[in-house]
Amino acid sequence: MESIGKKAGEKKTARVLDMTEGNPYSLMLQFTMPLLLSQVFQQMYNTADAFIVGRYLGTNALAAVTSSGNLIFLMVSFFMGLAMGGGVVISRYFGAKDGKQVSRSVHTMMAFGIVCGLLLTVVGVAFTPTFLDWMRTDPEVMPEAVAYFRYYFLGALAVVMYNICCSIMNAVGNSKRPLYYLIFSSLVNIVLDLLFIGGFGWGVWSAAVATVISQAASVVLCMAYLLQEGNIYTVELRKIRFHKEILFEIISYGLPSGVQNSVIAFANVIVQSQINSFGRLAMAGYGVHAKIEGFVFLPVNSFNMAATTFISQNLGARQFERAKTGARFSILTAVLAAEAIGVVYYVFAPQFIGLFDKTPGVIECGVMQARIVSLFYFLLAFSHSVAAVCRGAGKAFVPMLVMLIVWCGIRIVYIIVVMRLFQEIRYVFWAYPLTWSISSVIYLAYYLFSDWVHGFEKKAA
Repeated sequence: MESIGKKAGEKKTARVLDMTEGNPYSLMLQFTMPLLLSQVFQQMYNTADAFIVGRYLGTNALAAVTSSGNLIFLMVSFFMGLAMGGGVVISRYFGAKDGKQVSRSVHTMMAFGIVCGLLLTVVGVAFTPTFLDWMRTDPEVMPEAVAYFRYYFLGALAVVMYNICCSIMNAVGNSKRPLYYLIFSSLVNIVLDLLFIGGFGWGVWSAAVATVISQAASVVLCMAYLLQEGNIYTVELRKIRFHKEILFEIISYGLPSGVQNSVIAFANVIVQSQINSFGRLAMAGYGVHAKIEGFVFLPVNSFNMAATTFISQNLGARQFERAKTGARFSILTAVLAAEAIGVVYYVFAPQFIGLFDKTPGVIECGVMQARIVSLFYFLLAFSHSVAAVCRGAGKAFVPMLVMLIVWCGIRIVYIIVVMRLFQEIRYVFWAYPLTWSISSVIYLAYYLFSDWVHGFEKKAA
C-alpha cells in the first residue's frame, strides 16, 4: 500500500486537510468556511443573470432565466451526484492513507467527467424545446427561454468538469483553491453580463454565454492547479482513464446521489410546470424566490458538504465515534442556521423579492411562497443533513429512496390533487413544508436506530 506520505503528496501535504486528527469542531469549521464562500459565489452565477436581465430586459426575460433553474438542475444534478460519489471514494482512501488508490480514483473521475459533460451537451442542446414544452412554458417566454437554455448547455462540459475538480479537491480537505477560482470566475460572469446586456444591448442568450465563459475560466484554473506535480491528487493527462473497480465504486456511491438529485429536480420541474400555468408573473415570482432561497440555504449546504468529507475520511480510518461526533455537530449547526435565516427571510421577503423585479404581481407571488415555506427551513436542513451523513458513510441509497418516495412521489400526488380541487397557487407552495416534515421523521428514525457508521465495512464484506 502506498501511503500519503510517500511520493505524491510528501512535498505539499499542507495542501490537504486530514480530518482524522485534531479537534473535530474546529476542523469542520475550518473546512466549511471556504465552502460557504464558494457556494456564495457559485450562486452568484445564475443570480447575477437574473438580476441584470430583470433590470435591463424586463419581466419576460426574467421569467425565461428564472424558470430555467429547475430544468438546468434536473439536467446537471445527476452528474453532480456522481461527482459527490467520487468524492466519497477519494475521501475514504485518503483517510485510509492509500495514496495509490487516491490517484486511480482521481484519474477515473476525470475520464468520467469528460464523457458525462459531452453527453450532457448533446442532450441539452438537442432537446431544449421539448423539455420546455413539457414544462408548459408561457408562449410569450418560450423564444427567450430556448435561446438561454441552448447557449447554457453548449458549455455543459465546463459545468461538469468544474464539479469534478471541486469534488477532487474537497475530498482531501482542500476547500480553499476552488474558492479562489470561483471568486475570479464569478466576477468575470458579472462583468460580462453587464457588458453584453447593459453595454451591447444583447438579448437574454448573452447571459448564458457570460455564464459559460466564466465557468470555462474556472475549469482552466482548476486544471492548471491539479496538473501541478507533488500533490496526492495530481492529475497526469496520460493517466486519465477508467479503472474498472474504481469506476464501480464511484457509481456505487454516486449513482444513488445522482438519482436523488434528479428526483428532487424532477419533482421541482413538476412544480414549475404547475406554476407556469398561472402565467409569467407567477413564473417570475417563483423563480426569484428560488434564487433567494438558494442563497439563504448556503450555510446548510456548506456544512453538509463538510460533514460528508469528514465522515468519509474518519470511517475510512475506522474512527467511528469521531464520525458520530462530526455528524451530530453538522446536523445541529445546520438546523439552527437554517431556522435563523428562515425567520429573517420571512420578515424581509418583500424587500428581497423587490430587488429583482418591482412588478406588484411578481412581488406578491414571491412573498407568498417565502412566507409559507421559510419558517419550515429547519426541517429542510435536517433532511439534507442526515442525507449528507448517509452519503459520507457509504449509505447513499437511503436518501435516494426517501427522496424518491417523499420528495417526488408524495409531492407530485399532493400537487395533482390540490390543483384539481382548488386551483390556487398557495396550495402548490404548501407541498414543500409537507414533504420536508415527512422526510424528517423518516430520517430521524434512521439516524437514531440504524448502524450507519459501518456502511463501508458491510459493503466490503
